[in-house]
Amino acid sequence: MEYNFSAIEKKWQDYWAENETFKVEADNKRPKFYVLDMFPYPSGAGLHVGHPLGYIASDIYSRYMRLKGFNVLHPMGYDAFGLPAEQYAIQTGQHPAVTTANNIKRYREQLDKLGFSYDWSREVITCEPDYYKWTQWVFIQMFNSYYCYEKQQARPVSELTAHFEAQGAKGLNVAQTEELSFTAEEWKAMSEKEQHDILMNYRIAYLGETSVNWCAALGTVLANDEVKDGLSVRGGHSVEQKKMQQWQLRVSAYAERLLSGLEQVNWSESLKEMQRNWIGKSEGAEVEFKVQSSLQEQGVSPLMRFLMAMEQPRFKIQVFTTRADTMFGATFMVLAPESEYVNLLIKPDQKASVEAYLDKVKNRTERERIADRKVTGVFTGSYAINPFNGAKLPIWISDYVLAGYGTGAIMAVPAHDSRDYAFAKHFNLPIIPLIKGCDVSEESFDAKEGIMINSNFLNGLTVLQAIAKAKEYIKENGIGEVKVNYRLRDAIFSRQRYWGEPFPIYYKDGIATPLPIEALPLELPEVDKFLPTETGDPPLGRAKEWVYEAKKADSGYFEE
Repeated sequence: MEYNFSAIEKKWQDYWAENETFKVEADNKRPKFYVLDMFPYPSGAGLHVGHPLGYIASDIYSRYMRLKGFNVLHPMGYDAFGLPAEQYAIQTGQHPAVTTANNIKRYREQLDKLGFSYDWSREVITCEPDYYKWTQWVFIQMFNSYYCYEKQQARPVSELTAHFEAQGAKGLNVAQTEELSFTAEEWKAMSEKEQHDILMNYRIAYLGETSVNWCAALGTVLANDEVKDGLSVRGGHSVEQKKMQQWQLRVSAYAERLLSGLEQVNWSESLKEMQRNWIGKSEGAEVEFKVQSSLQEQGVSPLMRFLMAMEQPRFKIQVFTTRADTMFGATFMVLAPESEYVNLLIKPDQKASVEAYLDKVKNRTERERIADRKVTGVFTGSYAINPFNGAKLPIWISDYVLAGYGTGAIMAVPAHDSRDYAFAKHFNLPIIPLIKGCDVSEESFDAKEGIMINSNFLNGLTVLQAIAKAKEYIKENGIGEVKVNYRLRDAIFSRQRYWGEPFPIYYKDGIATPLPIEALPLELPEVDKFLPTETGDPPLGRAKEWVYEAKKADSGYFEE
C-alpha cells in the first residue's frame, strides 16, 4: 500500500489548524515549559535549509515535553526590521512594510507545510507598532536608569540627581563612561543642558561617540557580521571605521553579574567558558606613561626648557596591563588607530606615513584585526617614559591594538607576548627577557611562571610575587591604580536607516527627552525616499512635521 505522505500531512495539518491543537492557555495544574526559536528575518528568498534544521529539533522537543505532561508554550515570530528590506525598497520603490508583509506570508505558508507545533495565536512581528511599543518602553526605562555597583542593579536616575544635589560626584560607585569630579554646589550652578550632559555619562541607554563600521553607499552603520574584507556583505560597498555619536546600551556594567550568573545556568562547561572569554574579565593595573616633550631633545638650557615647557602642556597615556610585573620589559608602546592620542603624537616628519597607514586600515573590522596575524604598523615620532625605570619607549600605531579594550594603548613586552614579539621582530625593536632561563631567540616566552630577572627590585621573585609587588609599587608611587577590566563592550543601538523602530526621544532646547509612556508607540513617519538626506542626515530626516508637542509652547523633533 502506497504511503501518500502529502495527503496525510495535509489532513493532520488542517486538523491542527481547525482545532487549534497547539494553542496554549494558562493551566495551573500542569508545569510550564517554554520553547523559543530564533525568529527568522523574512527575506524575499523564503526559508533556507538552515531554518528547518533548527526548528525541527526544537519542535521535536516541544512535542516530547507535551507528552511528558508539560504545558508547552512554543511561539513563532519574525525579526522583521532591517537593512535588506530597506535596500529592496530603494531599488523597487515599494514601501518596506509592503515587501515585508509579502515575505511573511510566504514564510508562513512554508512553515505550515513543515507541520510545526506553533501556537500561532501568539505570533510576533517586530515591525508592528503593537510590538515595538514595548521595545520603546524598555528603551525609556533604560534611559531613566543608571547602574549601581553596590546594589548590583539598575536604579532610577532620580536617585543619582539627588546624590549630586547633596554630595556632587563624591562617593559614587556606579557605571560611567568617564570618571567625573564636581561638588554639589557646582552641580546646582549648572544649566539644565549641562546637567543633562552630565547625566548622559551615567544612563544605561546613552548617547556617546564610538567607532563603528560606516558604509557611505548604504548610508548606515553595519554590524561586524555584515562586513567582510572591508566591504559590506550586501552590495560589496566600501566600509570604514569611523567615530560617530550613537545610542548605546551600557551592558558592560553587567559584566560581573553575567559572570556570576553563569554558575546558575544549566549549560555545558565548554559553553560557559566561551561566555567567560566573551566577557573577558582581567585583573591588573592602569598605569600612567608620560609623553616625552620634544623640548628635551632640543639641546636648550634647563632654564629655557622650563620656560618653554610652561607654554607646552604635557599629557599622560593610560595603559591597562594584567602583567604589571613585566614593566621592566616594555620596549615600545602601541596605540590603536582610533586612539584619541594619535593626532596629539604625530611628529611632522611622520605625518604622511601615519596618515597613509590610517587610511589603509580604516576599512578593517575589529573581528578581522583580531584574526589576522600579519604585522603592520607605523611610528608616530613620539616617545613615552616608562614610569618604572625612566626608559624612552617609541610610540607606534598598529591595528592589532583595539580601541575598545582597556584604554586603546598598550605597553609592549615582546619577550613575553606573541603579538608584541612578532611586531618587535618585524620592526627590529629591543626584546628584553624577564624570566630566568627563558629562550626568546625564536619566539616569546608566554608562560606565567618562573623567577624574575632584568627587573630591578623584582629580581629573584616568582612571577606571582612580582605581580603583587609591582601593583603595590604603582599604588605607593601614584603612577596608576589597580583595577579590573572587561572585554565586554557597550552595545551600539543606533542605525542610520529608516526601517527600524524609532527612538522614543524628542529634543527640547537640545536636550534628549523621553516621550511620555502614554504616547507610545511612536510610529514611523511617511518619507518620500528611504535614502539619507542630501546633507547626510538619516532617512527619517526627510519626515515632514514629525513633531511632539509636550506643551503648547514646547515642541521638538524625534530622533531617528
